[in-house]
Amino acid sequence: MSKNTSVHFEISERKVLLRIIDILAVLLTLSIVGVIFNFDYFQVTSYNWIWTFMLVLYITVFGSVFELYDLQKASKFEKVGQNIIFTASVTVLFFILTPFYTPSLPENRLQILFFFLAIVGALLLWRFAYITIISAPRFYKKVLLIGNASELGLMVKALQKSDPNYAIVGYINTSKDEVISLGNKLIEFVPRHLSSTIREEGITEIVVASTNNNTKDGVDLTLLKQLNNLLIQGFSIKDYIQVYEDLTHRVPVQYIGKDFYKVFLFSRSNQNKFYLFFLRVFDLIFSLLGLIVCTILIPFIAVGNLIGNQGSLFYSQERVGQNAKSFKILKFRTMPENSEKNGPQWTEKNDARIKGFGKLLRRTRLDEFPQFFNILKGEMSIIGPRPERPIFVKELSKMIPLYKTRHIVKPGLTGWAQVKANYGSSHDDSLEKLQYDLYYIKHRGLFLDLDIMLKTLSAVIFFRGQ
Repeated sequence: MSKNTSVHFEISERKVLLRIIDILAVLLTLSIVGVIFNFDYFQVTSYNWIWTFMLVLYITVFGSVFELYDLQKASKFEKVGQNIIFTASVTVLFFILTPFYTPSLPENRLQILFFFLAIVGALLLWRFAYITIISAPRFYKKVLLIGNASELGLMVKALQKSDPNYAIVGYINTSKDEVISLGNKLIEFVPRHLSSTIREEGITEIVVASTNNNTKDGVDLTLLKQLNNLLIQGFSIKDYIQVYEDLTHRVPVQYIGKDFYKVFLFSRSNQNKFYLFFLRVFDLIFSLLGLIVCTILIPFIAVGNLIGNQGSLFYSQERVGQNAKSFKILKFRTMPENSEKNGPQWTEKNDARIKGFGKLLRRTRLDEFPQFFNILKGEMSIIGPRPERPIFVKELSKMIPLYKTRHIVKPGLTGWAQVKANYGSSHDDSLEKLQYDLYYIKHRGLFLDLDIMLKTLSAVIFFRGQ
């Protein structure tokens, strides 16, 4: 069988493509506008390279903050159009207010409007082309899943939700005794016709969830030989656990089970003294700045708390930290006192116990500011898994395998789970958050930390996660 030559852009390739063409489109448009309209506020020249550098920096940073590189949103023009306006507006504002490294304001202030419209127009035109061409079905990756009946439904749901260009065509059920139906859109293929199926359906990748040929639900020898022949011919065959992690940025602990420590390779950064030293310096600097802001906020929050919550301004609560050691977390009060008369309970989305002023504190994240004191003491970090209450840790550890693994690093004010997962108030939500936490522990490093900081800004701006 000849190798399938259909084109598909991987997630990382599409993100790089978006960033590069965003910048090139803006610079090219500004150059054209400069020639046609005698626009001299911003010029792309080797002499003024620092202007170009600052513009590129602002577009890159604010494009990330306003989610221009979120592939789910990048494939929807109504979403991306709104984010382009936000990005261009803040970029232009910061650019014109940056001293020394950007051009002086022109006498003709109309040039600022041309500058803004050129950036917006370039980004809108290029993103329309991206949605029309790159996000079109012709560039979808067509995938065949192989797994047992109990796994296939979860596989389809997880993979299709993660990437709009990831099209699951059908599946092969390796269960001998269990029949499954995944709807009319997905076809169940016959294992012995694997090569012809790939050719006829234009499949570009096979994802295998189980290769255990010693059980009744594993890949049998005949199918395994076909997969091996395809692999030799250069066809893309991947393990489901790795595909799941690459697409969702989560570790699928429910599929790994007792073999967890064979496949879960902890990030070297967890023991890298250089990285940990600079992370601590970063924590100290930001905790001091945060406490200064917290001090300024106290009089205003105290008045609101007196009216809205009618209780002490601060409240502390026992949480589980690094190495499963308990500590007292400090927060501004968002609920009235005695809100847990019937014992500890999960905080839910739209929790009735949280009244107007408390909701404001939570949505703006102002209630979190006292935790900078915990960070200063070294009990927490800026970035890490959110610390949970001991009673819930005990409960979740019984239900979710390896839940306590998240305690090998310091808990954080923000983290990968906080910026990626939904509001957690159930077993399923906790499992999803654990998957994100373990992904962070596995991959933590400078670039992932920076990504989390940018996504935290997005979460605050768009009032997500509370």
